Amino acid sequence: AALAVSVAKAKAGRVAELAVQEAVQMHGGVGMTDEFDVGLFMKRVRVLNELLGDAGFHQEKMARSQGF
Repeated sequence: AALAVSVAKAKAGRVAELAVQEAVQMHGGVGMTDEFDVGLFMKRVRVLNELLGDAGFHQEKMARSQGF
């Protein structure tokens, strides 16, 4: 179960980061203002990656559990 959680968290964290980066690029500087939710989502993604571990952390955890 721990391996499945790490796989899911690594993938979800990476996809969320990519989605937020694309949204900021699409909206330009306006995406970072408080008038749009894009900036809020970017902050949430960064906090969740730090709190629960980013993709690199979970990839290392998966590798260790598989004996690499």
